[in-house]
Order: sequence, then structure tokens, then C-alpha cells
Amino acid sequence: MKGFILAAGEGTRMRPLTTNIPKPLLPVAGKPMIVHTLEAMKQCGINQIYVLVGWRAQRLKNYLGDGGKFGVRIEYVTQDQRLGTAHAVSMLRDRLTERFCCIYGDVVVTPSALREALSKSMDRRESVMCVAPVEDPSRYGAVSVSGDEVTGIWEKSQTAHGNLINAGIYVLNPNIFDYIEQTELSPRGEYELTDSLSLLMKKEPLKAHLIEKGWLDVARPWDLLTANEIIMKELVPEVKGSVEPGAVLKGPVHVGEGTEVLAGSYIVGPVYIGEECEIGPNCFIRPSTSIGDRCKVGNAVEVKNSIIMNDSKVPHNSYVGDSIIGERCNFGAGTKVANLRFDDKPVPVIIDGQKVSSGRRKLGVIMGDDVKTGINASIEPGTIIEEGAIIGPGANASGYIAARSRIY
Repeated sequence: MKGFILAAGEGTRMRPLTTNIPKPLLPVAGKPMIVHTLEAMKQCGINQIYVLVGWRAQRLKNYLGDGGKFGVRIEYVTQDQRLGTAHAVSMLRDRLTERFCCIYGDVVVTPSALREALSKSMDRRESVMCVAPVEDPSRYGAVSVSGDEVTGIWEKSQTAHGNLINAGIYVLNPNIFDYIEQTELSPRGEYELTDSLSLLMKKEPLKAHLIEKGWLDVARPWDLLTANEIIMKELVPEVKGSVEPGAVLKGPVHVGEGTEVLAGSYIVGPVYIGEECEIGPNCFIRPSTSIGDRCKVGNAVEVKNSIIMNDSKVPHNSYVGDSIIGERCNFGAGTKVANLRFDDKPVPVIIDGQKVSSGRRKLGVIMGDDVKTGINASIEPGTIIEEGAIIGPGANASGYIAARSRIY
């Protein structure tokens, strides 16, 4: 079986994290999202994979190469005009002449969850759609199922159709291309794969496979934290760097090559630490934290359930909780990130000028690249800080901070 990953989207809903980085390259548990998908496919015996690229395609190609470093063969297909998921799949009509696995690029799935889905799909001749239960299906494409068969598909419907959604993972037969040819433009002005599947369902069964754990659709920046928690559950402990006497590592902890964990550091896994980092002395890193390459977490710093991207530094006397920190950020001494409201309600976030609920009881800051904070700066729960902003000494940041702003 061959694989196909749809990774051409711009990821505008993930701003400011995708200002410079294509969404599939955003890190989860120490690796880009798309690498987790590649590795999951490989573990399921899928070694030839097509990757559809568009937005910042060259950066994706430069990172993934020909797939050799991941043990797979990658070929790229460029979607210059992003006309929808059906149009995306149609671009491989001449190359996918047998049953194939198709996964959306903003989906994170564990190898065990994908293995179960594919193993059950192998026993069927029909096309298969993976479905997943969620609390609010209106944010997604809702699906109705009877027995093991899909009976209805709705794109982001506000009408209740149960709690199942399209998980963005398919096993498709080549005849899907015939139904794509018959697909008309949707009200959104795109050719939707779900419309093609609705046409298929009029002629033949579309089977459903239920994924109850090990899967997430990363639609908003804070979803990365949930995805990080999911993938971290399967983290394999490994220490490639150096750990000084007096440092404590509990549970599954990955320490990359060239990284130094200094005395007094207390790390409770699952925690992923990349290469060439300096950790400690006397810091506390709590579970579900992922730290990129060439980062620093210094003296008297506590980091909890957060993602810190490459080349960012939190040197001393700071707290970072339930946050995502972009690349090349630098925290002044004593910077504190709050992650919990006094009323204990879900943390709101300002997106496109509108206040929306994150659905998370704890959420700190979503910080873009190249942000700097001064000493004793404080950041309130749910704050969005765009790239290049400066939060000055003693300043308080809240709500939405535009790119290259100065807060004093």
C-alpha cells in the first residue's frame, strides 16, 4: 500500500506559529507533525509516500528530502492552486492505481492508532473513513454511522448529527478518482473530498473505523499542546547527551546529542529535550514538555506542559506553563506566564479580532518567533504574541499583541 499526505495548506488558523513555519513542520513531542505521520506509516509497512505541498513548499522539501532519513521514499506533488481536498487527491490519479492510505497534514496520529486502523481496513475491499468522537462536532465535518458503515457526511454543520467526526484518515480504492471527476464546487468554492465520498456512498458502502484514542486534528495553536500530550504517551526514553551527578530524570525522558543536563535539574517525564541544549542548573521540567534544539532552560526556571521551539531561551527565574514558545525567543529574568484564571473557567483567546474559548482550563501564551521579554515581565492566560514583539521590563501582556509591537 502507498501513502499520501496532504500538506499544501497555509495554516492561517495556526498563526502566529505558522508565520514562518509550514503547519506540517510545527513540532510535537520533539518532531514535526508530518514526521510523526511518516513514521506511523512506515511502522504500518507503508514505505512509498507522496506528499502534496504548496505553502512554503521548499522548506518542507528541504526538511524531508527524499525520505531516506526516515526510512521511506518520498515523492512530491505541488498544488499551485489550493482548490480543495478532492482536487488535491485528484492530482495523483496516474500514480495511485491500487488501494492507498490518505492522511490530512494537520492530523496527528500515533503509530498504534494508525496500525489498528489499517489492519482492520486490510480485511475490507471497500473504501474506509476513520471517524473519531469529539465534544463539539460543529468545528469539524460531522459523520453519522450505522454499524460499521458511514451513512452521512456534513462539512462543519451546525445541526446535531451525533458526536462523530471525519478523522482525516482514509483507505481509498482507485475508483475514488471517478467520483472526484463528478464532484461539483462546494458552497465554500472548493472541491471537497467529502462530497466525492458522498457520491461514492450512493453506489457502494463506505466503511467506518472508529479511532477513540491516539488521534487529534490540530486546528488551533493550543491543539498542539493536546497533540503533544497524546504523542508523548508513547515516548521512548533515551539519553544521548550528558547528565551531571545531582540531576534527576524520572519517567520517560529523551535527551538529545550534545545536550547538557546540569546538577540540580529535576525532570519528570514524559519530556523531550532536543540537541545542543543547556538544561539547568536547578530547574524543574514537568511532564508533557517538548524542548527543541539549541535551547536553554536555566537556573530556577519551571516549565510545565509546554512546547519550546528551536533556539529559544528561558535563562533564569521564570515560569512557563501550558504554553507554546516560537523559535529564537528570549525571556528576561523573572518573566512569568500565567496559565489559570481566578474564576477557573476555560481560558479565552482573541483570534481574528474575536474572543473565542480555547476550551482549556489551563493555557498560557501562544508566542510567535523572535519575541523578547524584559526582566519581571508578566503574561496573562491566553495571550497571543505575534512575531518580533518586545514585552519590556515589568510590563504586563494580555489579549493580542501584534507583530513587532513594543509593550513598556
